[in-house]
Amino acid sequence: MSIKVYVPRDTTTQALGGEYVVSRLQAEAASRGLDIEIVRNGSRGLCWLEPLVEVDTGNGGRAAYGPVSPGDVSALLDAGMLDASTDHPLALGEVTEIPYLKNQQRLTFARAGVTDAVSITDYRQHGGFDGLEKALQMSAQAIVDDVKTSGLRGRGGAAFPTGIKWQTVLGCDADQKYIVCNADEGDSGTFADRLVMEADPLMLIEGMIIAGLAVGADQGYIYLREEYPLAHQILNEAIANATEANWLGDNIQGSGCNFQLEVRLGAAAYICGEETSLLNSLEGKRGLVRAKPPLPAIEGLFGKPTIVNNVLSLAAVPYILANGGQSYADYGMGRSRGTLPFQLAGNIERGGMVELAFGPTLRELIETFGNGSASGRPLKAIQVGGPLGAYLPESQWDLPLDYEAFSADGAVLGHGGVVAFDDTVDMSEQARFSMEFCVAESCGKCTPCRIGSTRGVEVIDKIRAGQNTAANLELLDDLCDTMIYGSLCAMGGMTPFPVQSAVKHFPDDFIKAATTTDGGASA
Repeated sequence: MSIKVYVPRDTTTQALGGEYVVSRLQAEAASRGLDIEIVRNGSRGLCWLEPLVEVDTGNGGRAAYGPVSPGDVSALLDAGMLDASTDHPLALGEVTEIPYLKNQQRLTFARAGVTDAVSITDYRQHGGFDGLEKALQMSAQAIVDDVKTSGLRGRGGAAFPTGIKWQTVLGCDADQKYIVCNADEGDSGTFADRLVMEADPLMLIEGMIIAGLAVGADQGYIYLREEYPLAHQILNEAIANATEANWLGDNIQGSGCNFQLEVRLGAAAYICGEETSLLNSLEGKRGLVRAKPPLPAIEGLFGKPTIVNNVLSLAAVPYILANGGQSYADYGMGRSRGTLPFQLAGNIERGGMVELAFGPTLRELIETFGNGSASGRPLKAIQVGGPLGAYLPESQWDLPLDYEAFSADGAVLGHGGVVAFDDTVDMSEQARFSMEFCVAESCGKCTPCRIGSTRGVEVIDKIRAGQNTAANLELLDDLCDTMIYGSLCAMGGMTPFPVQSAVKHFPDDFIKAATTTDGGASA
């Protein structure tokens, strides 16, 4: 009987040489006469250990080795890797006992790294489609009520209650409704959406079907970031397999319910992560932000009632339906219920995805899981919530990971992206980058965002060059207020958050930049 060896096929693992590890394993097995079966699972999100190779121990467990390079394969086999030996520096023991993984609360990512991502058989053996089976026996209102009970909120910047959005669409009388998944993951340091799509795409598919049943929609679209070619491939494989097994398409499992699903590639624009800009792009138009109202839930795709949720929101739905809304709500704190996958990136020693119930502090996340900076130097600032999130000094690292707690302290939790900077960072340069990012990514529809960001870069350059510093700092503050209160969407409305936080918490960096020989004006 062949021994199963698991090597992830996700983007991170491939970027770190995973395909070469697979080729070397195959070659070594052939030359040694070893009977192995290589299973291409998804990543568990322990990016600092990729490529993470796992060996089936035959007793329900898996021995882990990582990070494995092609040059390590021969020595690992000599050391008894296939017998789950720990006699090698890369041996990590039972994979589920690795503290980074063991100390998480995995609800959405319970199958990530466990199964072959596109296998219907694997998915079913690990609880897949249990939620859909229950939903097929429930009324639309009962499904929506379960989602309301769960306390699930949009796993993005607005954190709007998912059940309320679904209730609005359910209440609309229309001949056609749509489910749109926002998979245009563009925030810096974020990759949880990609991990869902590459490690457990059938969960996303199941969540979208359940959403369709909840509001009476029979057509769904996944608006996928163009820069995710592997996720595109895996999603299409999963959709084909689900359709062939009759979990997707017409008359699902003989229920009389239909749901069609397509993947559409995005326009390579950050602004298309904003829901109305996304809808315009999906319709084949330029990705410009729409004025609201009307809300997409009432007049969305092609003018029809539309649910627009991001990947993590829809991926949480199968667990909620399978286990009940209260089971999900039992995790978390305050109004932030359930779990959120926090993505550790930047100058961090152990980068990766950590799924936790809301409540621990940012410091716990960075120190317990991230293990501090990769450079070994003290951390200076942490940006949470993507490029529009505030830069947090150490005095704010004891904030609990909770939407309301972050908002009350001028911070943004958003999609859970966490980017760390050590004490060599120039925060005036980071402030400039934030404004420059808006210049590049604004859709250009409204003046405060389009012109304000351009003027913002110019003003920051003057501050960094030491030109009328006090007056220009005051001007920058006024400009930020104009963008916050006058912009049409969050692109312009939130760009000032990182700028203002950098000025407030790291004023010395602006003075330092102004006293350098070249003024630092060309960051």
